[in-house]
Amino acid sequence: MNILFKYLLLLVAMASLLLNVGCSTTPRAKPANVVDRSGGIGASSVNNNETTPPGYYRVKRGDTLARIGLDSGQSPRDLAQWNNLSNPNLIEVGDLILVKPPANSKMTVKPIPKPASDAAKADAPKGDTPKAESAKEIVAEPGIRLSWPAKGKVTEDFSEKTKGIDIAGKLGEPITAASDGKVVYAGNSLRGYGNLVIIKHDNTYLTAYAHNRTLSVKEGDAVKKGQKIAEMGDTDTNSVKLHFELRVNGKPVNPTPYLQ
Repeated sequence: MNILFKYLLLLVAMASLLLNVGCSTTPRAKPANVVDRSGGIGASSVNNNETTPPGYYRVKRGDTLARIGLDSGQSPRDLAQWNNLSNPNLIEVGDLILVKPPANSKMTVKPIPKPASDAAKADAPKGDTPKAESAKEIVAEPGIRLSWPAKGKVTEDFSEKTKGIDIAGKLGEPITAASDGKVVYAGNSLRGYGNLVIIKHDNTYLTAYAHNRTLSVKEGDAVKKGQKIAEMGDTDTNSVKLHFELRVNGKPVNPTPYLQ
């Protein structure tokens, strides 16, 4: 009888425990909203409460000011100035970065001169008619003439994935500026590019030179077409080569038709 009583008490205790557990269980909390920050300049995020105004870029994970500058065709230094960034390395996911020059900004790179108009050519003295070789240098607008930045075979053609071309060569061979311009970046903070030089030629064109062994220029330097800016290397890649990109308003385009 005593054993039966103890058995009944045990059953009551277990039933009470199961009842308490069931009552204390609460529904799982609603998951946090996930915001797509992959939108580019002028794009809107998935969250309607968080849009990206035209002329701005919204920082996403892994971004650096150098990367934003390359993709928008702007100097990282200009971006820091336009956005009042005392420390360019301190940008956070979700920040809005102005990537278009404000109204009061000054042009930092001299634009490429336009070719003479047909009327001007007609008025020019016959004795001053340019030679065939000189006439060959005139480029129709919009456009830019680029010299080859390295001697070697093109081992990778331009595609949406590569964003540029690869030129094979030997370690230490000179890398030269493809056109006159200003060095707006010289460093190695862009993953996948190694030691990188970015040159802004005007408010439209920008060239990038990646995987260098050493850099011969620094940010802010004015360079001439054909001037040595680096030495060929294999930083952040598996072979000795130059990865060369041409950006038009920040958009990568095939540089081959521009190379002479």
